[in-house]
Amino acid sequence: MPKMKSKGAIKKRFRVTKSGIVKCSRPGRGHMHASKSAAQKRRLRSEILLPTTWGKLMKRMMGS
Repeated sequence: MPKMKSKGAIKKRFRVTKSGIVKCSRPGRGHMHASKSAAQKRRLRSEILLPTTWGKLMKRMMGS
């Protein structure tokens, strides 16, 4: 059985914490900031901690 190739796009967008939880930034931070309220922009700064099921998938795609 061949090895599974790691996905570069996943490596760039997700990070694994020391305790093994997968983190990623929130969507909607790219552009068009003038139409967003200050509270909304503040909320977008916080990162998402993925649930364990999604975390396992992302870790497998990262090759770790």
